Amino acid sequence: MLQAKDVMTQEVICIRKDTPILEAIQIMVDNSITGVPVVEEDMTLVGILSELDVLRLFHTHKQERNRTAGELMTQPAVSFEENERLLDVCYRLRDYPNRRVPVTSGGKVTGIISRADILKCILQLSQETCHAGSE
Repeated sequence: MLQAKDVMTQEVICIRKDTPILEAIQIMVDNSITGVPVVEEDMTLVGILSELDVLRLFHTHKQERNRTAGELMTQPAVSFEENERLLDVCYRLRDYPNRRVPVTSGGKVTGIISRADILKCILQLSQETCHAGSE
């Protein structure tokens, strides 16, 4: 049975609560990601900053450009445990507005899983099934 840790991306870009909001947005843009986990120094997950969280800055950016990620992040962050069944992850991602969700172990970020990661997994499983059927 596949688990979140089998599909997650292990190299996670994270930010801290005191990261200036414009720097956080730059990190998201530079890395083509739609959200970034907000963590303590020891990688404990405290929130997530998503595109949805910062869209309102479009019309208020002059007043809010000195804010931090911690002030705008969604908390508590939705996360998955490493050993959570991938099927359960799929169901929750289907109903969750964000495209990526941190994966944790003991509250500390160990990876991130996105809808795209699951789509790749579906293709890989499909190809494995096709190859097994042709043997």
